[in-house]
Amino acid sequence: MNIWKKIALGSSTVIAMTLLAACGSSSSSSSSSSSDKVSGSVKLWVDTTQVSYYKTIVKKFNKTYPDVKVKVTQSPNGSANAKTDVGKDPSKAADVFEVPNDQLGSMADQGYINPLSPAATKTIKSDNTEASVKGVTWKNKLYGFPFAEQAQVLYYNKSKLSAQDVKSWETLTSKGTVATDFTNAYVFYPIFFSAGTQLYGKNGETLKGTNVASQKGVNALTWIAQQKSNKGVMQTSNALNQLKSGNASATIDGPWNTANIKKILGKNFAVAPYPTITVGGKTVQMKAFLGIEAFAVNSHTDTKNQKAAATLAQYITNKQSQLTVYKESGQIPVDKSAQKSTTITSDEAAKAVMTMAKSDKSVLMPKMSQMATFWNLAAPLINGSYTGSIKASDYSAKLASFQKSISQKN
Repeated sequence: MNIWKKIALGSSTVIAMTLLAACGSSSSSSSSSSSDKVSGSVKLWVDTTQVSYYKTIVKKFNKTYPDVKVKVTQSPNGSANAKTDVGKDPSKAADVFEVPNDQLGSMADQGYINPLSPAATKTIKSDNTEASVKGVTWKNKLYGFPFAEQAQVLYYNKSKLSAQDVKSWETLTSKGTVATDFTNAYVFYPIFFSAGTQLYGKNGETLKGTNVASQKGVNALTWIAQQKSNKGVMQTSNALNQLKSGNASATIDGPWNTANIKKILGKNFAVAPYPTITVGGKTVQMKAFLGIEAFAVNSHTDTKNQKAAATLAQYITNKQSQLTVYKESGQIPVDKSAQKSTTITSDEAAKAVMTMAKSDKSVLMPKMSQMATFWNLAAPLINGSYTGSIKASDYSAKLASFQKSISQKN
């Protein structure tokens, strides 16, 4: 499920969620347990390709909660556009919906979702990875149930490149060809992180915390521009075709495409965390964005269905549900015990993604509402530098304009 590429090409995203009133609690937060009697009618939005296996998960849910009627349907425009779809008319949107985490802050601030209850918060913090918990946290409160982590990795043809070759960008691109896309900000904005800059501060929640208008930012654009003349780098809108034809020996992609790449490369399939790069005269880790997928509960759900919606959201993000989603789509679970299962530890792609999810190799997607502006402006800045339409002499001015634009109050 290529959610983050869709985001990077123009839409912003987030994760959110709400647990609503259980016994004697206020309507703004709640928790539920399997021992509670739960009834109601709930609509669940997931991506088109996910409908079939979420119906299977819901069948299992109904064995425990037979009095909850659940209708599983596809999101109107995909989970990457959850904020837009819910915002059109929250009262008519799904009660539970999938959403990536960079829309979280905006959805919370606009009242589409509510904070989780203390009980739900405790469970999520106990069961899931620290990064995923941070991914659904906004202003010190949790707003969603995380179920998957998405960080891009390097896929390569091991008949053409060795495990040693792919440890650095220099050897990777001198001995092979990487097919990639400089129009995609999701893929290449993290070069700025490698160069030492921050986006909305260290915690991703500071409006004036972006510092790309600096020499470090110039260094990042310089590296991007240099790739135009790098013979081992291929600009393409369809990297998988280039990998299949043999024109490319490697590509940068995410867990949503692991199955496709395995089919293409067959016995020559190999995967690794990102290599190191040399930017600003320093050899550093090439970084990626870390995206967290979650489910959110609509704060406008009818009172009579709020508990049922919250109960469903909690169930479809538990350990077994996460492992089912992994089996069906390759999404990497965030449940700590699931990550330690042999199913996951024996999967080289899953291990590479989990390695990239560590804080020294990726940066958690910020949840600021300004991310919509960020995505719109980051792509032309990066691609313009790569193509040369933005000249080196203009880097500082362009970066200053970019930083100012994404730092404005909405």
